[in-house]
Amino acid sequence: MVMVLHHGIAVAMMAKPPIIRAEQPVAPQDLTSGRTFLRGANSPPRRDLVFVVNPRGANGKTGEQWKKLLPYLRSRLCSDYNICESLTSGPYHAIDITREAIHQGADAVIAVGGDGTLHEVVNGFFLGGEPVSDHDPKSIHSTALGLIPLGTGSDFARTFGWKNDPHDAIERIAKGIKCRVDVGVISGVIGEPHYFINVADIHLSAKAGYHASKYKKFGNLCYVIGALQAFFGHHNQDLRIKVDDGEWEVYSQVTALCIGNAKYFGGGMKITPNGNPSSGSFEVVILQDFKWYDFIFKLHKLYNGTHLSVKNVISRSACSIEVEELGNKGNVYVQSDGEFLGFLPRKFHILPGVIEMIC
Repeated sequence: MVMVLHHGIAVAMMAKPPIIRAEQPVAPQDLTSGRTFLRGANSPPRRDLVFVVNPRGANGKTGEQWKKLLPYLRSRLCSDYNICESLTSGPYHAIDITREAIHQGADAVIAVGGDGTLHEVVNGFFLGGEPVSDHDPKSIHSTALGLIPLGTGSDFARTFGWKNDPHDAIERIAKGIKCRVDVGVISGVIGEPHYFINVADIHLSAKAGYHASKYKKFGNLCYVIGALQAFFGHHNQDLRIKVDDGEWEVYSQVTALCIGNAKYFGGGMKITPNGNPSSGSFEVVILQDFKWYDFIFKLHKLYNGTHLSVKNVISRSACSIEVEELGNKGNVYVQSDGEFLGFLPRKFHILPGVIEMIC
């Protein structure tokens, strides 16, 4: 690993996770008196913040915005925190960085970017189906999650009513107010479970998200392009659903099924308007027998969250839900937080208050 100073902040440039100890900045000086002010012996220890940055996000705009933001971040936070900037080198690198930061006892891991970067950081809080912890078995310390939205989509931030302003995000970090948030778990295939913090979805919306990921260079327009491409060859599908370990139920002609830990997806669509990441349950919204023209005439309702009153839209609360397709064709798409996860069947359940978040 090579550590270099960038704007006075320790930067981890590596293919492997970082060592979470930043360079101590030079003690500030009072230029009017020439005196140097040092932290007293009884001052509280400086805490470690790890900023996980995807410099290629939003066609490289995330990296450019981050460089411009660094001077303000340094002046606002460096007096109380050790700051480590970790640049991701490719897909899933943020997961490794986050796990190592937690192992090293970081005070917080801050996702810098869009919902994709946040998604990877959240998955880094878990390993082998269990939350990651630091190496000290006697420690009661827990690493918090933070977010500076700088990517193509910032749907999770919308649920909290946060402005898409990184300076506001830095102020939240400086204040340090925290709340417990829920995380969704997806299982049903061989391998480790997958985690999501925003919205998981099935069928048309997931297929649209899959195609939208190919057009990120067009910004939020990628969601429109993805939706248009998803409509070609789309057929509504009969699904079997089990909620909270109840009886299996058949829902006919399902167009999309969305499992919301929060409210928004797809660049501002309020798909699960009752979603609350601190409620301990999902909101499940099922759209049945929608045609292409339904989306045109009802799109405004999907964006403002009033679609629950529309015919063939069902909303219900759930702590767990299993979903299978009838016919076993294996072509019903599944995604979470914009990440394509394959096809049905899948099981979703919630972990209430499992992560402490800077809010």
